[in-house]
Amino acid sequence: MQEWLIHLVNQHTYIVYAVIVFVSFIEGPILSMLCGLLVKLGDVHFLPIYIALMIGDLIGDVFWYHVGYYFGPRFVKRFGKYFSIYEKDVASVEKIFHKYKNRILIISKVTMGFGFALVTLVTAGMVKIPFRRYITLNFIGQFVWTGLLMIIGYEFGHVYESVNGILSKLSVAALFIIAFAAMIGYGKYVKSKMSKSIQTP
Repeated sequence: MQEWLIHLVNQHTYIVYAVIVFVSFIEGPILSMLCGLLVKLGDVHFLPIYIALMIGDLIGDVFWYHVGYYFGPRFVKRFGKYFSIYEKDVASVEKIFHKYKNRILIISKVTMGFGFALVTLVTAGMVKIPFRRYITLNFIGQFVWTGLLMIIGYEFGHVYESVNGILSKLSVAALFIIAFAAMIGYGKYVKSKMSKSIQTP
């Protein structure tokens, strides 16, 4: 497996990085941890993958900002449910956005938005946050978040290499999946708490 991966990266470097950019646009967190794992297991270099992950995720940020900026309420009403973007969540974020926009954007990045990630990005466009400020704050948050996720994946790779046997390695892989699922579950829990607290007079 590792030999195949090394061969793929060495022979098709630009294609591999292009795929990383594309996939991170769709699902950055999981890919970031996986890339951290691959950095530990194979001859895959940290910096170019780190940059590719950030580029892909920031392209997504730019996309969602402009969706909110140009199509805002219409998009949320017609298509929001397909992306877990609901009008009540947008309204909740809008209530506090103007006062805490800098903190909201950075915290949203470094915590996966606690379930509000896409809502936050779309709302930033809807309330017309200046794009330069928006992308700067998202870059700072993304720099921290991508690095943290890759470190988590790297550490799991260290544990993976230290155990012997198929069963032990499968157990480590299962632990990796459970840890990420728990993080998502916690994010959803915090999201529900935040929604209730914001909506409470």
